[in-house]
Amino acid sequence: MPHITLLPTPPRAPAQLRYSVVPCSLGLVLIATRSDAPTAPGQQLPPLAVLYFGDEAAPLVAELAQCYPKSALVRDDAGLAALAQAVQAALQTPALAAQVPLVLGGTAFQQKVWQALCQIPPGQTRSYSELTALLGDPKAVRAVGRANGANEISLLVPCHRVIGKNGSLTGYRWGLERKHALLATEGFAAQAQQKELI
Repeated sequence: MPHITLLPTPPRAPAQLRYSVVPCSLGLVLIATRSDAPTAPGQQLPPLAVLYFGDEAAPLVAELAQCYPKSALVRDDAGLAALAQAVQAALQTPALAAQVPLVLGGTAFQQKVWQALCQIPPGQTRSYSELTALLGDPKAVRAVGRANGANEISLLVPCHRVIGKNGSLTGYRWGLERKHALLATEGFAAQAQQKELI
């Protein structure tokens, strides 16, 4: 499990987001940190608040601005270089994900779901019903699905490890091809048909 900082709820927009966009094995990755999330004692890296995948930088930055309209966005490739390297390492070696500290905003329920996602080990998956059972609320499948979709830290809050009951990949914010690639890197053989990846 990574070190996780939980922000107070209800969620508030940070005054500033520092971000960087760097290449990775899945295209581009945008990472960002929040001005209201201090680095925990003993942590060398600032806590990661946002991780998006994409193919072009401009749409990723536009999505960040849309999700955080009240926050000032500051590109800081040099200042976030070490964090970017840690994310790239975690992408290639999933076990290294635990070394990247995280900060979770959102509602109290969303934070609960995201923490549960972080408990799914690499190479394993859970269905939505299994996740709701883990949370102690078997009827909250739709609410868990919405929280999963609202996850701002792809890869490290591993929403890609949630699949359908029948082993199908179901949806993924950054595309099913990326979800399939992430699971394959972790050693999980998804039972999805090729048509699901189109």
